[in-house]
Amino acid sequence: QVQLVESGGGSVQAGGSLRLSCVASGFTISDVCMGWFRQAPGKEREVVATMNAYGNTNYAESVKGRFAISRDNTENTLNLQLSSLKPEDTSMYYCTTQTPARYTCRPPSSFNSWGQGTQVTVSA
Repeated sequence: QVQLVESGGGSVQAGGSLRLSCVASGFTISDVCMGWFRQAPGKEREVVATMNAYGNTNYAESVKGRFAISRDNTENTLNLQLSSLKPEDTSMYYCTTQTPARYTCRPPSSFNSWGQGTQVTVSA
């Protein structure tokens, strides 16, 4: 059974940093496509960053150079380092994966297993 549990959200001032973590169970994150999405109130959920089984990453243009996705295979944990945060980064952040599992990532619409989310709030 796929389970994803996020943590690490919080409230910071603009320019600050946070590190989000997602502990996965029921599967091995290094074997599959993983991702982080976010959703702000009144807006659609959007992809932030993805990583496939080979370690290849992709980022939304709005976060390139500021956010970094990584994984800890020994802890089966996906991380997202958020730096130089802006008020527009305020959102609920979700960890996600695609099932059935594949080494490469299918389109963002194929993410279908989700954690409960962790809130990030950035004040000006």
